[in-house]
Amino acid sequence: MSLKTYAWLAVFVTCFIWSGIQPKDYFTWMLEVLPAVLALVLLGATRSRYQFTRLVYCLILVHCLILMVGGHYTYAEVPLFDNLFGMERNNYDKLGHFAQGFVPAMVAREILITQQVVRGKWWLILFILSFCLGFSAFYELIEWFVAELTATGAEAFLGTQGYTWDTQSDMAFALLGAISALLLLSAWHDRQLEAEPR
Repeated sequence: MSLKTYAWLAVFVTCFIWSGIQPKDYFTWMLEVLPAVLALVLLGATRSRYQFTRLVYCLILVHCLILMVGGHYTYAEVPLFDNLFGMERNNYDKLGHFAQGFVPAMVAREILITQQVVRGKWWLILFILSFCLGFSAFYELIEWFVAELTATGAEAFLGTQGYTWDTQSDMAFALLGAISALLLLSAWHDRQLEAEPR
């Protein structure tokens, strides 16, 4: 493994350990951190067959850190987001859902391009946005299912904070994240795809 890989793992493991030390609620922590752990396992299992660009690896790490911070405090109680810009609602969960669109958009973009799944810029954009919106909806269904099974921990896991349209706004933020990623990073991503050997 390269030095960059060790550095990536060091940041991940350090944040994971911190996140697991006296979190607000251990069951909620487990639910929130599980996707980051699954991502690590999946990246490790597929690394010999497929490697992403440095940009995508960095984005995946940032997303994992967002999940672990949210797991430690719960998404409704991350201190930095309390009364941020005078808002009564703690909107850390909106950052999480924005990342839920932003990062998967670049992961999907890389796989679709390198595996030559679609041809044409507009088909690529359509597939990426559809995937991200579908992924966001699927995650909302998982949250609903878990909340139904564990009624006592539902509020902390869902982080709705009494907002009626929380599910719909979560999906909107994921879509906004995906669109933002494509607008901001596509050119940089293309340069990395050309420069880094596959």
